[in-house]
Amino acid sequence: MNKRMVLILKHLLAVDDPVQSEHLAKLIQVTSRTIRSDIKELGEFLSKHGASIEPVRSRGYELKITNDRSFRTLLEQLFLSNEPHDPHSPDYRKLYLIRRLLLADNYVKLEDLADELYISKSTIQNDFKEVKLMLQTYGIAVDKRPNYGVRLSGDEVRMRFCMSEFIMNHSEKKQDEGLTSGSRIIHSEEMTLIRGVILEQIQNYGVMLSDVAFSNLTIHIAIACKRIREGNQVAMLSEDVKNFRDAEEFQAAQHIVGLIEKELQLTFPENEVAYIAMHLSGNKWFSGIEGQQAQDIGPERLLERRIYELGKEMLTEIDHDLNLNISLDSELLIGICLHLKPALNRVKYGMNIRNPMLDHIKTNYPLAFQAGVIGAKLLESKLNVNIPEAEMGYLAIHIGAAMERQHLNTRAKRCIVVCTSGVGSARLLHYKLKSKFGNRLEVAGTTEYYKLPHVPLHNIDFVVSTVPIPEKLSVPVVVVQTLLGGGDMDHIENLLAGERKYIFNYIREDLVFLRQNFRTKEEVISFLGKKMHASMLIRSSEGFIGLVLERENAAPTAYGNLVAIPHPIIPQSRCTVWAICTLKQPIDWAGKPVQFICLLSIDKNGDEPPSIMYKHLIEIVDHPEIVQQLLKCETYEEFARIILKHNLY
Repeated sequence: MNKRMVLILKHLLAVDDPVQSEHLAKLIQVTSRTIRSDIKELGEFLSKHGASIEPVRSRGYELKITNDRSFRTLLEQLFLSNEPHDPHSPDYRKLYLIRRLLLADNYVKLEDLADELYISKSTIQNDFKEVKLMLQTYGIAVDKRPNYGVRLSGDEVRMRFCMSEFIMNHSEKKQDEGLTSGSRIIHSEEMTLIRGVILEQIQNYGVMLSDVAFSNLTIHIAIACKRIREGNQVAMLSEDVKNFRDAEEFQAAQHIVGLIEKELQLTFPENEVAYIAMHLSGNKWFSGIEGQQAQDIGPERLLERRIYELGKEMLTEIDHDLNLNISLDSELLIGICLHLKPALNRVKYGMNIRNPMLDHIKTNYPLAFQAGVIGAKLLESKLNVNIPEAEMGYLAIHIGAAMERQHLNTRAKRCIVVCTSGVGSARLLHYKLKSKFGNRLEVAGTTEYYKLPHVPLHNIDFVVSTVPIPEKLSVPVVVVQTLLGGGDMDHIENLLAGERKYIFNYIREDLVFLRQNFRTKEEVISFLGKKMHASMLIRSSEGFIGLVLERENAAPTAYGNLVAIPHPIIPQSRCTVWAICTLKQPIDWAGKPVQFICLLSIDKNGDEPPSIMYKHLIEIVDHPEIVQQLLKCETYEEFARIILKHNLY
């Protein structure tokens, strides 16, 4: 399988509906003919692994799974290792070169590397351009010396983080593949010993570690053992060592080091002990107090004052900007603060952290991710640090959980039934409502129409009536048949979900621009910002555009499926509105092709229900077929017809 086929499989896995070759071609940036050829070859390959790709007339291609176990095994091999599989691919060569240089004790000649990979020197020189850029993000440089070759140079701590990323965070099988026999960082017996020592000590100290955190700590100590043997030691500032020396993490690190020194005949200098303590400080230390016990004690007594104040201020800022009503959620505050301490330590010491859920969070929980961005920007302004996108994603997970908890804690909606055809019919309607909607709906009672003016409605959410009610009531009225047809159920479901009527609440004809010719995201954002200003929705186009670009710099808003949803980092407009622009050709948007842009501006007064609005947006993001239809529209009437046809509102 080549890289394009893997991407095609990923896109087919991500959707429930058939996908047209034209859409896949735009996503992968090749021709439709190439896509059709790849799909044919991919289908032949998948047929041996429990799946097939079936054409669907006039709709595209669809993935069919015929043997679940076999197909899952294939997915694990393809995606869980996150490894390039084709030895002839540039990605494979770049990974090989980085690993090879990280493990080299001295200079390595390009000619030797070219021979090892069976490629030309010119090819290896081209690959090295990409390798340099990849290593620069870790603070690692490639040094060249005439007649000697190349080698890596950089701070020892950053070198170890790089080794962790490119060597140790892969399976042992993949780790050794294609490299020399001496490439293994540490023998499996020593890894087992290190794991056992760490496990014993974190249990003694009551440290809360996830499986990923436990694995990372094991990896970093294993790398430390290798580097100390080779004479490479971390050089921490004396102030940092002093800060750690009195910490509980330092005591745990000393115990871990003492046991490892005894078993492996190694000597760890104090700087190395502080280095391990630094990794321990990147995880949660909470003395086993959690859940309801933590809430009973109270976050202000349980948490460090500085972290507690930061957490409170962060949630207040998010509420101010997005009106999520989460600032008084004590469970969320505890969770955020417990996350902040290790997260800020990771940021302070430049510790790399991966977030495998990041793309999923951005696509499926955009409101929670936006809250994470706002929280991260507050931390940056307060602490003068740079919060990476991965950390924003982890903040979003905590906030998303709080938002889901709000839904669970929301009381059942209350209705009253108005029926003119007798007690029996009223009772039938009562029980049918209870049967259909269960605990989500409380039927407060039934009444005849003539008695309705005397029924108090102050604690009623809506009225269900079998006859039209001409009088204007203080709550919504749903007119239904006694036997409740499908359409009746949908209307009630919308009220329970808090949905508004199916009208264009957010789309305005004067802010829909189809089949444009822009070449960059900056051009699109500037154009739409000026149009919003011309529509008198925002006070200043320059300020608005600046805030949208600031949000893009914090975390790009291209969500895949050719869609980008840029928005200002804080709400600016007088009402919630979508300014929409489609393009004749996709443009590059932070590494992803984008052709459908929805510049989203939320009501700065917080009057709109953002969760519902984001739900509507996600429906577009998740449906390639709808996106393709909208991209072909040349008039607003066509655009509106497709929105209504697919019942997005």
